[in-house]
Amino acid sequence: MSELKRNIGLIGAGAMGLHMIRHLIAAGHAVTASVRRDEAARAVEGVGARAVRSPAAAASNADVIITNVTSTPDVREVLLGDEGAIHSARSGAVVVDHSTIAVAGTREVAEALAARGIGFIDCPVSGGVRAAEAGTLTLMAGGSAEHLAAVRDVILCYGKTLTHVGPVGAGQVAKACNQIVQVVNIQGIAEAMLFCRAQGVDPQQMLTAISSGFAGSRMLELMGPKMVARDFAAGIESRLHAKDYGLILEMAQAAGLDLPAVQVTQALLSDMQARGWAKEDTSALLKALELRQASA
Repeated sequence: MSELKRNIGLIGAGAMGLHMIRHLIAAGHAVTASVRRDEAARAVEGVGARAVRSPAAAASNADVIITNVTSTPDVREVLLGDEGAIHSARSGAVVVDHSTIAVAGTREVAEALAARGIGFIDCPVSGGVRAAEAGTLTLMAGGSAEHLAAVRDVILCYGKTLTHVGPVGAGQVAKACNQIVQVVNIQGIAEAMLFCRAQGVDPQQMLTAISSGFAGSRMLELMGPKMVARDFAAGIESRLHAKDYGLILEMAQAAGLDLPAVQVTQALLSDMQARGWAKEDTSALLKALELRQASA
């Protein structure tokens, strides 16, 4: 149980957010969640939170405001829009944004909130729904040390590792780096599978052979068996990685950077979306590679 009980306003009570609420309630915090549908209201009330119908209502009287939505425009809307949290949040409250969005948008939102005396931490997460359920998310934070210290105990209700990377926006940069390493790794595993089969070698035997060497990784442990079994049920939906890679390429281009592995991976992720595989796992990069090979 957390020693300091807080009033938490949560915006974005989807698969991740619902688990966060559950952990926050278990720690003794009071949670008010903004929802748009009756089904979502029943879900948050079922884990002990109070459901309201707007971000502003969720932020009213909150010590900490947690957002977990999809895109940069979504974050702007729930925090700065007509029914946004900025209109009711008290001075001294701190917003913790767990969304993965553009660095420039993050800084713009933080500046607007700061003008009202509201703190802001950009704190993207890694680990997916399973880690949210277990309370073992990895979190990378940008913002002032003072603001982070004020909300650290809240974040660690559902996180295992929390690293202060730097000022506002640094958390988003770290998350972009996480996605580069993670998804390029998945792409490499898919290419290895394609190459292995083309050479007439059993992919499972290949996987067994390389897993204990330098090729071994958490991604190989997770994605290798899925690709061998051709099990593309989503752990993390490819649409989310496609969205992130669009952001990464935009930021890279703005910085004048050439990231060839990111470019190739982003093109295949885009192919997956066009083929209707948005809700399949990113391990389905293997299928996209196979189709590209077949049409070559």
